[in-house]
Amino acid sequence: MVGDGHRRAGTPLRAAQDEAGVPPGVWKGRGLAALGLRSGDVVTERQAELLLGEGRHPDADRIERQLLAQGKTPAQARRATVLGRPIEHNRSPKTDKAKERTPWLAFDLVFRPPPTAHLAWALMDDEHRQVLELCDDIARDKTLAWLEESVAQIRWKAGGKQRARVKDGLIFAVFRHYESRATESRPLLHAHAIVSIRARRPHDGKWGNLSADSLMTHIVAADTLYLLYFMEEVTARLGWAWEPREVTPGRRPVMEIAGIDRRLIGWQSTRRQQIEDALPVLTARYEERQGHAPGEKAGYALACQAADQTRPPKRTEVRSLTELRKRWRDSAIRAYGADVIDRLAERARAAAAAVWARVRPVVDTVLAAVDVVAVVYVMRGAFKRHHLLAEARRHLSYVQRGRPHQPGLDEQVVQTVVDDYTRPVGRGRMMTADLRALYPRDTEDQAVLRPLTRKRTVPPYERARLAADALRARAQAVGGTDRPAGRAPEQTTDVDTVNETRRMLAEAALARVLEGARERALLAPGSRPQPAVAAPLPHTQQPGTQQHTPGRSTGGVR
Repeated sequence: MVGDGHRRAGTPLRAAQDEAGVPPGVWKGRGLAALGLRSGDVVTERQAELLLGEGRHPDADRIERQLLAQGKTPAQARRATVLGRPIEHNRSPKTDKAKERTPWLAFDLVFRPPPTAHLAWALMDDEHRQVLELCDDIARDKTLAWLEESVAQIRWKAGGKQRARVKDGLIFAVFRHYESRATESRPLLHAHAIVSIRARRPHDGKWGNLSADSLMTHIVAADTLYLLYFMEEVTARLGWAWEPREVTPGRRPVMEIAGIDRRLIGWQSTRRQQIEDALPVLTARYEERQGHAPGEKAGYALACQAADQTRPPKRTEVRSLTELRKRWRDSAIRAYGADVIDRLAERARAAAAAVWARVRPVVDTVLAAVDVVAVVYVMRGAFKRHHLLAEARRHLSYVQRGRPHQPGLDEQVVQTVVDDYTRPVGRGRMMTADLRALYPRDTEDQAVLRPLTRKRTVPPYERARLAADALRARAQAVGGTDRPAGRAPEQTTDVDTVNETRRMLAEAALARVLEGARERALLAPGSRPQPAVAAPLPHTQQPGTQQHTPGRSTGGVR
């Protein structure tokens, strides 16, 4: 509630927030109406203590006084203010599971724009700062609305067997922060949305607990939706365009504001460098102890360990946002010169004009569906609808480059995938790609796709992109009547302009992987020469939430 600053004992909350240079928190969500609160009201210390700390009504003090005046006992008055099961139940002998003895009353969603947005917000003039904060507010609120309207469920009965959509919506306490925890403070515009786990059941209106796993299952889809909305708001209000930036070779890139000097990202990301310096030592110890290099899961665990070891303590020096922005600007000018910093907005506008001259932001739902199912299939094998939804939103972010998408288009792409290119597998609503629907004539596509999907020395996302490009190339080559599943597009795509950008960024990796796949096919026992196949159209790796390395600022929801 006071950012990364220290709050002295006895200091009122608002005074501590003013000293720390962070604004007060505000309430959000449709569930506020059931508590007599309104969206945008300031979060007081007592309200947060009652709702998020005790699971009680945020105005419990007044309610208790009224009930005591009416002759109720203190126990009855207190119980009337409790939303759902009292936290005392968790500490009683009736609770036999240790993990339930500590009540869980809320969880934290962190909304963070991409790095170039932090830079523009910190280093440009005050007008640009206010616009970017507004864009962040709108994108965050739209994402929270999607979570409470389309995702959130409440559970009841033993083991949470009964689940349904919440009656009124959710309750959020939103706190905006301005900087990272690095020892040398750097700009990091982000917001914490604290989600109360208390919500009302639809059939009887009683208070209960949210199904937290339902929200966490859709966290990546929420991440991609927030970034999609943020990009659209920035483009609509400032006219800027977006382009992909590869953070780690072979992994998902992130979308960044076109024209912002990429060197500034290194100036901003001090935490990333600290983690990268500590990681080789931990990796060497792992290899010495285990006798082999860490795999993907072990590598992520080591990165988390490096992040924990290098996490600096919270600062004690009080700095206002005005002072922070002045320090950031002076530091960036010393590092890269006044010309680079003063012309950030000008270069962003010029780069946007170049992007719009090269790319037409229109979507072909059939080609988008082929792209989405190929990527998710190679990355996961078996998947669920929310995996497709996240990838569809990444696809829209790349193709639209910040231009607004048609409402519901992401769901439309997903439904096309489910209807035409998937088949059920296993239990729990799992599905996988229907390969017969993707290449029904058993054409030469299989000779290209199968080696790519099985080349384990290539990062999964790189294989996924190459497989998707092979299918897209076939769909574009055969034309409308022979499209996969015979489905006509609902919109048109300027294929030449979109693929021109993709070709420049992926040509080298594509040629290397395809050549290796062909060599193995020719050297395999009993192999026969395959017919010549036109090279798939290269594709830049699409944006979205890449497999996150702790300490890296890639934007999105965490």
